[in-house]
Amino acid sequence: MIVQGSVREADDRPLVMHLLYSFDVGGLENGVVNLINHMPAERFRHAVVALAQCAPVFCQRVKRMDVEFISLHKPPGHGIKLYPRLYRLFRQLHPAIVHTRNLAALEFAVPAFVAGVPARVHGEHGWDASDPGGLLRKYQLLRSAYSPFVNRYVALSGQIESYLTDRVGIAAQRVERICNGVDTQRFQPALVRETLAGSPFADPSAVIVGTVGRLQTVKDQVSLVRAVAIARKQGVDGPALRLLIAGDGPQRAEVESEIRATGIADITWLAGERSDVPEVMRAIDVFALPSRAEGISNTILEAMASGLPVVATDVGGNAELVVAGQTGALVPAENPDAMAQALLRYTSDAALRQEHGASGRQRVEQNFSIDNMVTRYTQLYESLLRPTGAR
Repeated sequence: MIVQGSVREADDRPLVMHLLYSFDVGGLENGVVNLINHMPAERFRHAVVALAQCAPVFCQRVKRMDVEFISLHKPPGHGIKLYPRLYRLFRQLHPAIVHTRNLAALEFAVPAFVAGVPARVHGEHGWDASDPGGLLRKYQLLRSAYSPFVNRYVALSGQIESYLTDRVGIAAQRVERICNGVDTQRFQPALVRETLAGSPFADPSAVIVGTVGRLQTVKDQVSLVRAVAIARKQGVDGPALRLLIAGDGPQRAEVESEIRATGIADITWLAGERSDVPEVMRAIDVFALPSRAEGISNTILEAMASGLPVVATDVGGNAELVVAGQTGALVPAENPDAMAQALLRYTSDAALRQEHGASGRQRVEQNFSIDNMVTRYTQLYESLLRPTGAR
C-alpha cells in the first residue's frame, strides 16, 4: 500500500474509488491520473485500488496529496477470493462511488453492491489482444451477467457505446459516452523539432517516426518496425528515415529481434519507458500507432496536441480521433505495407506534415480538452449522488 495522504480521516467530501487492474504506465491509467489531478479538490476525494499493483513511480504522477493507493496483488484467475477483502475495504472507507474500468475489474462491482456502495460506475476503455474487436461471446455474456450491479456505464468511444448497447444489451440510458481529454498546456507543438536526452539522432535533416506505448502484442510495434523497414527500402531517394520507439514491456525481446531481422538497427532507437512524453512528442516528426485494438487513445490525442500528423491503424476509436486526409492517415491493422506507404507520404512532404499537424492541434483544442472531460465526469458523479441518481 502506498499512501500520499489519507482518505480515512473525517472528511465530508464524497470518496471516489477508482478500481482497475494495474496502476502503471498506460493510456487508461494516464486518464485516471488526469481526472484526479484536474477534478476540483473541494468536490471529491479519491482512492486508487489496483488488483495487481500501484507502481510507486507512476503514482507520483498524481499531484494531489490526499489520494490513497492500494495494491491487492491479485493472483491469476477469477477474483472471487478477493471479494471478502474488498467488501471489508468498502465498508472501512465508505466510498460514495466505485468506478471500475475494463473487464478485469468489472466483477468487483459485486462486493461494492453488497457492501452498500451507493453508486457503481463501470468504464469501458477498449479491448485487449485476446478479444481485439470485442467479438467473443463469452466476454459479452460476462459483461451482461454483471450489469445488474452497475448503475452507469462510461464508453470512451462511439464504437464501445454501440458495443455495450447492441451486443451486451445495456439500456442506452445507462450508458454515457465520455471521451478522453488531453492537457494542451503540457502537450504543445515544438517550433523546431527538439533533441531528446539520450537520442542518437543528430541529423537535423532526418525525419523521425515515433511511437509511444507499452511493448505488448496489442500495441503491435513489430508491425511498425516492418513498416519502417519497407519505407526505408522504397524511399531511398528521400530524407533519412529514423524510428523512435518509447516504451517497455513483455514484447521487447520480440521487437528487438524484428529490428535485427529487418536490418534497421542503425536507424532505430528503443528509448525505453519514458516519463517525459511531452518532450518525446516534440522530438519526432510523425507519430505512428500500429495497435491491433484501441479504445480512445491518449497517445493519439497527445500527438495531435503536439502538432504531429498521425498514422494509425483503423481500429477501435482511432477513426473518431484521426480525420484521414486532414490530421493524418488510417491504415488496416497488421498491414506493414499500408503503414509504410502512409509513412512515406509524410516523410517525403514537410508541408503536409505541417498542415496535418496543425489541423490535429486545432481538432484537439476544439473537441478533446481535458477540461471538458473533467466536467463530464464531475457531472456524472454528482448526478449519481443525488437521491434518485444511482438507480
